Amino acid sequence: MLWTTWISFGGILGMTGVAAGAFGAHALKTRLQPDMLAVFETAARYQMYHAMAIVCLGLLSSRIDQSLLQVSGFSLLGGTLLFSGSLYALVLTGNRSLGAITPIGGALLIFGWLMLSVVAMRASFGQ
Repeated sequence: MLWTTWISFGGILGMTGVAAGAFGAHALKTRLQPDMLAVFETAARYQMYHAMAIVCLGLLSSRIDQSLLQVSGFSLLGGTLLFSGSLYALVLTGNRSLGAITPIGGALLIFGWLMLSVVAMRASFGQ
């Protein structure tokens, strides 16, 4: 995938993360119990962390061409959508069964970071 596509994905995640954070802070603050508001804030925070990571991955992929970098990007993107998305849906619908999806997203995020580390180690050893 082109490096500009990763930066675009990161930008879209960042934009929607800011919007979600503002929505939570303003529109939901008086409508949710504090524990559910904290869940929503966690979703927005993790979305922002991974938006920035995907932008950095895009910048890195403009210089390093490794398939594992693409695996990392897809894992981070999918993990963010599943992790944050399931938490947003849980809070907004009250359907607690959606929380079962969250660990899958978390596992993808962990795997994405691992693959990024492998890419960096390979690059440092000239592979």
